[in-house]
Amino acid sequence: MHRMKWSERIGQSLNVVTLGLLAVVMFFPLYYVFVVSFTDPGEYLQKKIVLFPERWSVEAYTYLLSTPAFARSLGNSAFLATVGTVCSLAVSSSLAYALSQKRFQFRKILMFLIVLTILFSPGIIPNYLLVRELGLINNIWALILPALANGWTVLLMKNFFDSLPAEISEAASIDGCSAIRTWYTIVLPLSMPALAAFGLFFAVGYWNQFFAALLYLNDSAKWPIQVLLQNMLLNASNIDLVAPGQQVETPPTEMLKMAAIVVAILPVLVVYPFIQKHFAKGALIGSVKG
Repeated sequence: MHRMKWSERIGQSLNVVTLGLLAVVMFFPLYYVFVVSFTDPGEYLQKKIVLFPERWSVEAYTYLLSTPAFARSLGNSAFLATVGTVCSLAVSSSLAYALSQKRFQFRKILMFLIVLTILFSPGIIPNYLLVRELGLINNIWALILPALANGWTVLLMKNFFDSLPAEISEAASIDGCSAIRTWYTIVLPLSMPALAAFGLFFAVGYWNQFFAALLYLNDSAKWPIQVLLQNMLLNASNIDLVAPGQQVETPPTEMLKMAAIVVAILPVLVVYPFIQKHFAKGALIGSVKG
């Protein structure tokens, strides 16, 4: 049996210690945000820096979720993440499936145009002019329609569809299925790992919408949670975070900020473990098949 040399043991120990320290450094900010958001307001005002709170409280979350501004932004982000993800999956998967069919007449032309969009981006100003001409300024759909599909996603989905046996589509065609029916009754159920992977990408992207919302949305009532959070972190006094009919004392501003950060990152942390196995398989197949 091979025994490790002292140099190998020392090297392995150094790797473990280094990675452990990096993990602590990366985890500590998340831990601090989480702890402060659940600390009792009185204890926080007394200590200012709390690492191990003696009294836990959900007062910051209760107050934050009862304010109209935060509740609206949370609903806007939920709408973007659900509706945007469904629309993006429908458009991207249908386009990718069409490109994977060799009998499709305009396949090469569309492939060329898609690759062209990857190599050359129009930039911020042309995108803004396009959204303005479409009448989508200050409309939440301005964050969905321009982002329905992108070249990389379509190409990866196409590679995944190319990996499926061609005999499946041929058998469905012999049985009288149209191309559309074959796509949503046979191909999509077989593509759940890839759809889960790309769905997670789309959902995280829509949930974290910030720059586009900053450009296209002028009404604060239509802001997603990321824009509201940015305004809270910069200057909480400019944000209407007063809960109607609230009789209790307002929690400290820093606690409200920390609670808002936790609410903003929590959905992704909760959803990811349920689709992790599909995510890993779909991302691997979509990236190596060609």
